[in-house]
Amino acid sequence: MHRYSSAPNFFTATLLSLALASIFLTACASSFGGSVPLFSSSSSGQEIFAANCAVCHGVSGEGQPDWHIKRSDGTLPPPPLNGDGHTWHHGDGLLYRIISQGGKTLEDPNYPGFKSGMPAFGERLTHEETVEVIEYVKSLWGDKSKLGMSIRESQKLVSEQDPFPEGN
Repeated sequence: MHRYSSAPNFFTATLLSLALASIFLTACASSFGGSVPLFSSSSSGQEIFAANCAVCHGVSGEGQPDWHIKRSDGTLPPPPLNGDGHTWHHGDGLLYRIISQGGKTLEDPNYPGFKSGMPAFGERLTHEETVEVIEYVKSLWGDKSKLGMSIRESQKLVSEQDPFPEGN
């Protein structure tokens, strides 16, 4: 008698989904000669998010299950970006750096227990597109609040000390 748990099935399904998404994105890019982005310069933050972020963070920014529990490789699964995670704790500047430089920008040799699997999108997204994605993510927060304060207002205050970088 074989015993199956939901964890291996979930892991297999997740890997299969990621593989299929990768094949789909590769096929889309190669059908355009590989040089046309999956969105146009007039794309909205939502479209850019859907083309680049949703495969890991979920279509609605819901993140991966158990996003706060380290995987066997020491990385954390993609967190929710819809206000249920910790994204709103960070200023616009840090969110921009994470997207453009990848999660490795958060890794610190003094804290070797943290590893990020977030890829860098700096060569794929323009300054404006990165800002549009961040603004779209903020729209996912709705009217959520923590400790009696709107998370949008809290994030706005943090961003005063760490604003978006100047455009290139």
